[in-house]
Amino acid sequence: MNFWEIIGFFFWSYIFISYLMVLFWIIGDLFRNRNMNGWLKAVWILCLLVVPFLTSLVYLIVCGHGMSERQAASVNRSISETEQYIRSVSSSSPVEDIVKAKSLLDAGAINQSEFDALKARSISGQHHPTAV
Repeated sequence: MNFWEIIGFFFWSYIFISYLMVLFWIIGDLFRNRNMNGWLKAVWILCLLVVPFLTSLVYLIVCGHGMSERQAASVNRSISETEQYIRSVSSSSPVEDIVKAKSLLDAGAINQSEFDALKARSISGQHHPTAV
């Protein structure tokens, strides 16, 4: 292989991988689009299989404006679900933190100064898990 064949190989590989990325992005957007009925989605998929390049261009022109909106909505929904999950498993109220610290103090696991520090941290809003 000479130099130009290698450059051509890399160029066409780049074009092919880019095309595959666009194709998968379109298929993902088809399934994410709730405004389109199932039959129309099936027609788009069939056209993507029969005439992929032309169908991709037409889809990007016809439905391209909504693709970014649906992607942004999906990302925002995912972020809010993740934040909600993290809050549900990691946060506790200051009262619960103080009760836990008091039980550690009563059990002798911490001393009075450590209890006071944990209490101050809970009241100030800095929730840290109490170590045993």
